[in-house]
Amino acid sequence: MKIENDLGRDDIRRLVLRLAIPSMLAQFINVLYSVVDRIYIGNIPVIGETALAGVGVSGPIVTLISAFAYLVGLGGSPLMSIRMGEGQDEKAKKILANSFWMIVGLSSVLTLVLFVFKREILTRFGASEAILPYAESYFTIYLLGTVFALLSIGMNQFIICQGFARIGMISVALGAVTNIVLDPVFIFVFDMGVAGAAFATVLSQFASAAFVLRFLRGNRVLLRLEFECPQVKTVCKIALMGLSPFLIIAFDNVLIISLNTVIQMYGGAEADMLLTCTTIVQSFMLIVTMPLGGITSGTGAILGFNFGAGRPDRIRSAQKYITLLAVVQCSIMFLFSRTLAQYFVYLFTRNESYVELTVWAIRVYTMGIIPLAVQYEVVDGFTGMGVPSVAISLSMFRKLLYLVSVFLIPVFAGVENVFYAEVVSDFGGTTMSVIVYLLLIGRIMGRCVERAKLNGKAVEADT
Repeated sequence: MKIENDLGRDDIRRLVLRLAIPSMLAQFINVLYSVVDRIYIGNIPVIGETALAGVGVSGPIVTLISAFAYLVGLGGSPLMSIRMGEGQDEKAKKILANSFWMIVGLSSVLTLVLFVFKREILTRFGASEAILPYAESYFTIYLLGTVFALLSIGMNQFIICQGFARIGMISVALGAVTNIVLDPVFIFVFDMGVAGAAFATVLSQFASAAFVLRFLRGNRVLLRLEFECPQVKTVCKIALMGLSPFLIIAFDNVLIISLNTVIQMYGGAEADMLLTCTTIVQSFMLIVTMPLGGITSGTGAILGFNFGAGRPDRIRSAQKYITLLAVVQCSIMFLFSRTLAQYFVYLFTRNESYVELTVWAIRVYTMGIIPLAVQYEVVDGFTGMGVPSVAISLSMFRKLLYLVSVFLIPVFAGVENVFYAEVVSDFGGTTMSVIVYLLLIGRIMGRCVERAKLNGKAVEADT
């Protein structure tokens, strides 16, 4: 059996790069699911801009659904890494099996509940009468593939945490490429419009989920997926560990939904235009935050494994390289937003009034993305080391800053300035995260050393 990465022995700098880069690329490719859909939809003749606003309203709800995949995937995979680091493979296998059944159960409940209340949800979250038909068409079809979406995202984390980052990237690429190929066929050739984009997405997620499950059931993985009966105690541990990334992703989308609602409240006749621009801005931010999350969460296996193995030296070294890589990625995207944002917007629309407003909004929205890189690593680092309560608190602090700003800025400065809410939350959230990290990291590393002693392991220094 060949392992791609030895989490406990390989050189830390190279290990970080080998896990972070494929995970970053995988998340970038994953962004293509929604961004490519929106590009094609925005270019549908006559109705493009209106349909794009409809998909923009349903988009945050769709992503909110995917948060449940991260609840399980980013809850179970750090626990699995820690157990593997401790040498407790049987417990690690039970975590894997329980995670699978959690995803199946959650996807079934979500599909039923959301299908019943879909129209009311879309209306309350910003869909006007003009854009509701497009939002409902996309959302209804997407719900049919909920189980595939959650399995492909959630179970892929258990491939990555076993050291197979390249395979994890391939699974995402398979779905994204399938989506890119099928989108124009369903949208334009079959003349299905928005519904065609949703069908293409569902089929793509099915392909990705099938690949992930086949690999986890194969012989290449260290720990193979077995369909054991779920255990309440293990399920609760996974849910508790995954609560932080779940709340981070879920609340991110609650904030976008709040933004859409505020725009609809204060935007007047220009509300649908602002929603279209917001949809493009959020598409750009996905290209920033999804790869960033790939770097910081994809390397969490290194932190979890070495925390379980009692190696604080390797944890500190890994965090240094992870932070540096995250800052570089966000710096590149910051420069892109200042120089090439117009060309990104042209992918969605050629209407100059839309283009001018959206380019300005992108430049405002991205003012704080470089410090945001540090905040992501601090939060995901705490999660990877099994300290989800701190991660949740820091994430919620940043989201609260955003939420308050979204509701206050339109009242005092006009609805068009609501985009500055992201700047307030990025700088404020990062400052708080750095302060808390400096206060707590020494104590957490002490727990790491103590954990190794309790498991009868000697803490070794890097050579």
